[in-house]
Amino acid sequence: MSTSSVSPPAAERRTAWAEGLDELRAAATTEPGRLRVIGAVLALLVVLFGAVTAWQVSGRAAAADDVVEHSQPLTADAASIYRSLADADTTAAAGFLAGGEESRATRDRYAADIATASSLLVKASANSAGSEGAGAQITKLNGGLPRYTGLVETARANNRQGLPLGGAYLRYAHEQMRTELLPAARALYDAETDRLAADYSTAKAWPWWALASGVVALGALGWAQRRHYRRTNRVFNQGLLAATAASVMVLMWLVAGHAVARGGLTGSYEHGARSLRVLNEARIDALRARGNENLTLVARGAVLTDGRQDFYEAGFRSGMTDLAGAGERGAAPATSRLGAALALADDEAGRRPVRDALTQVRQWQARHAQARAADDKGDYDRALDGVIGAKGSTGESFDRVASGLQRALVHEQAEFRSAADGGRAALGGLPVGAGVLAGLAAVGAVLGIGRRLAEYR
Repeated sequence: MSTSSVSPPAAERRTAWAEGLDELRAAATTEPGRLRVIGAVLALLVVLFGAVTAWQVSGRAAAADDVVEHSQPLTADAASIYRSLADADTTAAAGFLAGGEESRATRDRYAADIATASSLLVKASANSAGSEGAGAQITKLNGGLPRYTGLVETARANNRQGLPLGGAYLRYAHEQMRTELLPAARALYDAETDRLAADYSTAKAWPWWALASGVVALGALGWAQRRHYRRTNRVFNQGLLAATAASVMVLMWLVAGHAVARGGLTGSYEHGARSLRVLNEARIDALRARGNENLTLVARGAVLTDGRQDFYEAGFRSGMTDLAGAGERGAAPATSRLGAALALADDEAGRRPVRDALTQVRQWQARHAQARAADDKGDYDRALDGVIGAKGSTGESFDRVASGLQRALVHEQAEFRSAADGGRAALGGLPVGAGVLAGLAAVGAVLGIGRRLAEYR
């Protein structure tokens, strides 16, 4: 009878990671070993603090740059697209009213508006990457603009021949502008405004991860120095002290720099971007009112609201109410565009052009009332002269309103740029500086621990 021998089970092979952990535990049982671990952890923490600071500040600095260089200019361009389209529609109606006497200045103004809108659409298209909403509106505008200009040219051709069909073509062109092009331009403006708000939010957000890592690093450095004092009765370790000083510098720079940047960006929004938005809305309301005023004479009561009122006259009154309030004289209420613009302007240079625009709005309303009274009495020629005449017309008042709003926009744009540039400048150099100081702190921590280790040799 044979017996078989059973081999003992082979020892389980341990991984290099497990063996390394065992060696680390063994080393940590001695004071030199513990010092090496402490030195490595301190160096890692201060380097991590510098890296996180550089990462988060770089993101906020990039967002601040986007506010100044991209999203705000694109928002202004979107507003200009709307303005150009609305002004082109208004100018086309004014030229139509002049009939065969349409001036060269009117034709040039219409052509310039269309050219401006087209060129800004090209620019917006090149910068709309990542924004599906903006891209869709740009496509809609690029497709609809040629159709609109074709309708206007057909209306002009019929009008020159004295054919009444020209008025129908112009009303159809205006309807396309009112229901397709201007809503698309407004949606583009809203999309760019949303992008601006997102960039503001990113740029102003506190870098909490960087702040937290800085507190942890300083806490670890403080603990290490306290441990050093309790074991050696020595007050200072030069290396650890240098590491602490460098880390404190990074943390203070981070807090102060971001606070200054946040303050500058907040100022650029409160005293620049908000005012610009309200002023752009005011310009839109003025253009809407002017377009409806012209079309009141083109349509001559052919288009009515559900309440059997003149559609375009009702549109004029609505635009004026949004622009300067329900009244026809006196100060603009705070709920109106001009009232809000006055409240947001933070100096006399910003308030003066808005007040000038309001004065011209009141004159415009008075002249409009005279023109409507003449038209209601059957004196069409007098009404026409009151709307598109060279002197004393509502068109003259409208141009002065537009001029006042443009001066206010230029001033508020400068206010925005000054505050925003000051804000983003506060972040300049911080990512690189944080990295350099964190590196010095890591070296200081290693040298400080190394000096203690030298005492065991």
